[in-house]
This record gives sequence, structure tokens and C-alpha cells, in this order.
Amino acid sequence: MRPQSFRSTFFIVFAIIGTLISVQAQANTVPRAPQIDARGYLLMDAASGNIIVEHNADQRLPPASLTKMMTAYIAEAELQKGNISEQDMAPISVQAWKMGGSRMFVREGTRVSVGELLRGIIIQSGNDASVAMAEFIAGSEDAFADLMNQHARRLGMNDSHFVNSTGWPAENHYTTARDMALLARAITRDFPEHYDIYAEKEYTYNGITQQNRNLLLWRDPSVDGLKTGHTEEAGYCLVSSAKKDGMRLITVVMGTDSESARARESQKLLTYGFRFFETYKAYSAGDILDTVDVWMGESKQLRLGLAEDLVLTIPRDSHESLKAEITVNPQLKAPIAQGQQYGTVTVRQNNDVLMEKPLVALENIEEAGIFTKLWHHVLLFFKGLF
Repeated sequence: MRPQSFRSTFFIVFAIIGTLISVQAQANTVPRAPQIDARGYLLMDAASGNIIVEHNADQRLPPASLTKMMTAYIAEAELQKGNISEQDMAPISVQAWKMGGSRMFVREGTRVSVGELLRGIIIQSGNDASVAMAEFIAGSEDAFADLMNQHARRLGMNDSHFVNSTGWPAENHYTTARDMALLARAITRDFPEHYDIYAEKEYTYNGITQQNRNLLLWRDPSVDGLKTGHTEEAGYCLVSSAKKDGMRLITVVMGTDSESARARESQKLLTYGFRFFETYKAYSAGDILDTVDVWMGESKQLRLGLAEDLVLTIPRDSHESLKAEITVNPQLKAPIAQGQQYGTVTVRQNNDVLMEKPLVALENIEEAGIFTKLWHHVLLFFKGLF
């Protein structure tokens, strides 16, 4: 719904609800977040990227097999680009075959399809499958680790550094709860065609059936991913994702003391998030939020809106207290480039700023002819006098 607007020079106040002018709605009471027994943890709304709960979210910690989320992400990216296919047969090296810890049980000297390796990585947490995938994509695990770090920088994972594809304990191999949430959000967003794999409870390869170690897949029907991890140094870790009533939440718990604890603490965060918060889409990309005058152009008016959806995480049933304030640059002149920023949308709730987004042109406007431009220069001159 298009909000009402009130102008004071170039400052416009929009109410999110069209008929809302000065409603002082009270947000639902939200209790304090539950106490979580973990070294670092975080609860994120996947749609908005807003963080609902966090503690030590930027502390660098060993990720153990959470590392394999990045290994799988890169494999999925290569599949999407068409550089590899699920039917490609990857050779199994001695290095991959000799890996200890959790394994898919591939055999040295054989070839395994990329599709099978991907499931071995995600469902079975196979160290051998991870090394085989890394070698197939990049030629060596060292080269693949460099690729992992390039993707980490691109995703904004600024406190992560990878030296292997498995999470096997190694010096200078670390991440944070915040970075793991960013990676989980990218997995759910970028490769939906492969995301169903994360919800599979078991996988059989070479006659050996292994269960997914994410206990929440059995306990909570809303949970559909993502990955567990454990080493003595890292403790028990879990990145989980769940969707209920159109809202997707991502939780990260790192450094708990048992398999059951990581599931229990993750469930606390999910319960809290779904019970007391909601994802609220205020505007869609392309919505016309304002129409303003343009000087020197072939068109006299410009439509302004957002380049992407404006999505918020708010206390449940509190959307009536939302207000959006729009500022527009003064005296817009052609040429106007579609997508270029010409103002800002600021969303507030009870005077607290929730989000700011660029207000962009929804169309191109070319310069007018010489006579129109001269006339507009004259009008602007006299306008400036008054």
C-alpha cells in the first residue's frame, strides 16, 4: 500500500500504513533472550539479515566441520556456473582416502560423482569427500583454501580464514558465529536448487548408511539444515536453519559441550525468534515511493523507489508503529540514470532507526533540448531569488 506523504521542502514523512498518520502503537512485550550455554552464538532473520540475538558473535573460534559449509558452497557455485556437473566423476587421491575423522568411505583410485561427493560432504560430513571435492575443483586442497578465502571476503566474512576444506584442526583456521550466519544465509539464498540436501536425514554410499548429525532434523519439522561440527578444540557446533509461517531463521552455536547441548541451545534460539518476532516486508523493489520534479529533462517528473525489497525484523504484531522518512536530493537535473541514488529511506519504530536504504531512480530521463534547458535555467534563477 502506498503511504501518505507530507512535504516540508525536500523532507517527506511516510507512514507505512496508508491511513496511519500519528498512531503511537505499542510494540508487543519482548522478554530477554534465553541464556545460551555456548562460547559464541547468534540468531539471524535470513530475509532481512537482522541479528535478533548475539553473544561473542565476532570472537574467532575453530569451526570444525562447519568449514564444510564453505566447501559445499563453492561446489554449488561451480555447479551453478556450469563449470562442473553432478555427473562429473572426481578421482579419489591417496590424500582424500587417508583422511581420518568422519568419512564417506570413498576408496583411493576410484572415481565418485560430484553429486555423491556433495551429499557425502553435507549429510555424512565426510572429510574424505571434502578433500576429493577440493582437489577436483581447484587441483589441490591448498589452492581450494585460497578459493574459500576469496569467497569469504566476497560474502563479508571478514573474521574467517580457511586453510583446509574439512575443518581438520590447523593453525590460522578460524571463523566466527556472525560469519557462519552470513554463509548460511548465502547458501539458502544463492543455491535453492541444492538446499534440499541439507534436510536429508541419511545417505548411503558404498553400502554404508550414515545419519545426518543434526538432531533438530528429527525434533523440529521447521528445521531443514544446515551443518554440525565437532573437534576437541572447537567443542560441539551447529548452524541450523528453520522456516515457519514464511519466516526463516538461522542460528549459530559454537563451543557447546555435547551433541545434545548444541541441539538444545539452538532450539532455544529458534523458539525465541519465532515466538516473539516476525519478518515484515515494508516495500518491494520497484514500488513507487515518490514522484518528484526534474529540471532540464525530457520528462518533467521522476519516479523514485527501491532497488531491492525493504524487509525488517520486528517484534510480532508491531508493524503499526513503523514510519518511513524519505529525504530527496534538491533540484534534480537530467540526465537521470535508472538505479542511481537520489535520496534515502529511513525506517523508524518508536523513534529508533531500524534500517536505511538508498532511494533510487526507477527510470532513465534524458536531457531536454537546448530551448527547454535555457527556459529551466531562467526559472531556477528566479526561484533562487525567492
